Amino acid sequence: MKKLFGGLNITWKKIIISAILIGIYTAVMAILPITKDTSFRDISISYEVWVLFGILIITNSKSAKESALKCFVFFLISQPLIYLIQVPFSWLHWELFKYYRFWFGFTVLTIPMGYIGYYMRKNKWWGLFILTPILILLSYHYYGYLSEAVSFFPNHLLSAVFTGSTMLIYAWFIFDDKKLRIIETIIAVITIVVLSVLVIAKPKSKYHIQLTVEGIELKENTKVWLEDEKFGKLNIKYEEDAQDYLIDAEFTNTGDTKIHVQNDDKTCVANIKIQRNSYSVTDIECD
Repeated sequence: MKKLFGGLNITWKKIIISAILIGIYTAVMAILPITKDTSFRDISISYEVWVLFGILIITNSKSAKESALKCFVFFLISQPLIYLIQVPFSWLHWELFKYYRFWFGFTVLTIPMGYIGYYMRKNKWWGLFILTPILILLSYHYYGYLSEAVSFFPNHLLSAVFTGSTMLIYAWFIFDDKKLRIIETIIAVITIVVLSVLVIAKPKSKYHIQLTVEGIELKENTKVWLEDEKFGKLNIKYEEDAQDYLIDAEFTNTGDTKIHVQNDDKTCVANIKIQRNSYSVTDIECD
C-alpha cells in the first residue's frame, strides 16, 4: 500500500492515458441507466474518487511544480471528456457543458492544491494542516453516503465504505513520520465513528410523493397497499388543489414491487419501480 503513495513512476504518458481511460469510464457510468442511485455513478457526481487520483499524482511527483502541472493536465483532459461523451445521450445535448463550468474552476484550483499538497511528503507538522481539510471534505461525503445506505440500503454503500477507507488510508500511508500518522489516523477514526453514530441515531430518510395511477378510480374508502411493506406505505388522501383523491406514498427503500388498489369488490394490481427520487407504474391489471 505504501508504494502507491510515493513508489509509483507516473510519467506524463501515463497521466494522459489514465485521464482518457478514466474519463471514458466515468462517462459510461453516468450514461448507463442501471447505475442510477448506485455507488458506480457517484464517480460522475462527487469528489472522493477524484481526491484519490489527485493524491496519487501528488505523492508520486518529484517536485511541487510537477505535482501541480500533472494534476492540472489530468483534470483538464478527463473532466471535459466526461461531458463530451455524454452529449449524444443527453436530452441537454451541448447544453450539458454548462455543468462543466464548476469542474473547470475546480480544475484550475488543482494547480495550487497540487503544489501545496506536495509538501505533505516533507513529513513536517504543517502536513497535518494540508491533509485535514481533505479529510473534512471526505467526511461530508461519508456522512451523505452512509445516510443513503442506511435509509435506502444498499444504495451508495460501496461509496460509503470507499470514502471511509480512504480517510484511514491517507492518514496512515501518506506520512512517514509515526507521530503524524498516529495523529491524523486518530482524527480520521474519531470522525468516522462520530458520523456513523449520528447517521444511525437520526431518523431514516424517506421519499414522499403523491402517486398517480392511470385508469384506477380512487375513493374515500379505497384501500391501497404495497405487496412488500419494506418499500414503505400507502394511504388515500384527498387533495384540495386537485379536488380529487390521490395515493399518498412514503417510500423507504428502492426496488420493484406491486401496488394493490381495492375498491369494494374490484382489485387492481400494478407493478411499481421505486427509485431514490422517482417512480414508474406499469402493467396495471384489474379484476
